[in-house]
Amino acid sequence: MSLILHVFGPAFGLPDPSPFAMKGNMLMKLSGLDYQPHPGDVTKAPKKKFPVLVDSGEFIPDSTFIRLHLEKKHGIDFDKGLSARERGIAYAVEKMLEDNLYWAIMYERWVVDANFDRGPRSFFDAIPQPIRTIAVPLIRRQVKRNLWGHGMGRHSRADICRLGAMALQSLSDVLGDNRYLMGDAPCGADATAFAFAASALCPVFDSELLACAQGHANLVAYNERMMKQFYPELAGAG
Repeated sequence: MSLILHVFGPAFGLPDPSPFAMKGNMLMKLSGLDYQPHPGDVTKAPKKKFPVLVDSGEFIPDSTFIRLHLEKKHGIDFDKGLSARERGIAYAVEKMLEDNLYWAIMYERWVVDANFDRGPRSFFDAIPQPIRTIAVPLIRRQVKRNLWGHGMGRHSRADICRLGAMALQSLSDVLGDNRYLMGDAPCGADATAFAFAASALCPVFDSELLACAQGHANLVAYNERMMKQFYPELAGAG
């Protein structure tokens, strides 16, 4: 079996700077299948995004389609033991994080100058200076256009943090006192929940969103448990 997951690789004390690449990595870990994470060139990815799973020569881009592929081809039941209602809640949590909290995190990292300088600016270090001077503003403008198109970028920073805080509160409420998102065993949505909890709690990026995430003791404990269990080499790196 040849399974290779193309991702960005560890950064900022996280398994990956992209929550979606982190989700893909976690799905592979939860599947129990042998695989190899491989930092690659995202410009060569089929959809110009990571993660991309290569399964015996077949390319599967996008973390959600990677999950569907693993379920169909390899018979993985990520939500084994969950009721239909629990599966519905788990999926709803995933999409809340991916389609709402994600954009708040993107705003904090890419639009706020101080946070951009602490993090994403380093992505361009390998580019020669003359080209970098042009590329960095262009890509930041594209991120801002994407945020505007989604709608999140039309709000003030305070309102964006407010919306992100609501998503974190909802995640905290669903998690409750559980060890994993839906109970005593991990499910597919834990790949997403952990990826976004870890991203929101990353201390590199200073914001009200970080303070909000740190204010949820169960999210902090969940993040620490998951990091120790699945990424012991990074546990405590932040």
